[in-house]
Amino acid sequence: MIDGVGVDIVEIARIRKAVETWGGRFLNRVFNPQEILYAHSHQFPYPHFAGRFAAKEAVYKAIGMRTLSWKDITIINAPDGKPVCHLKFSIAGHIHLSISHSRHYAVANAIFVREAVLSHEPSVSFASRKH
Repeated sequence: MIDGVGVDIVEIARIRKAVETWGGRFLNRVFNPQEILYAHSHQFPYPHFAGRFAAKEAVYKAIGMRTLSWKDITIINAPDGKPVCHLKFSIAGHIHLSISHSRHYAVANAIFVREAVLSHEPSVSFASRKH
């Protein structure tokens, strides 16, 4: 069952300015080591930082937990390149994530799918009920 959806769009220039202004202070406050290494493995890291920034915002919105911090969320890539969200805590469900960027913007969409809870209550069939 879909329990939450989040989307975020970020100007890549805004993230670039933050990195150039505050450097490691900004990066280490917002990103986990794996995310920093991933972005720096590209010739132009700023779209990748912006994509992960947008993804973290989208996950925050999808889950709806006000207590989440930036570093509670880690966005990595699976071997097939698909973005994957890892949380520092467990949730009863999983998150589908998509990230994209153009020359000026990065966007991310997160869908939180809650695990179905099995009920021990007997089901009621309306066809068998007497009126």
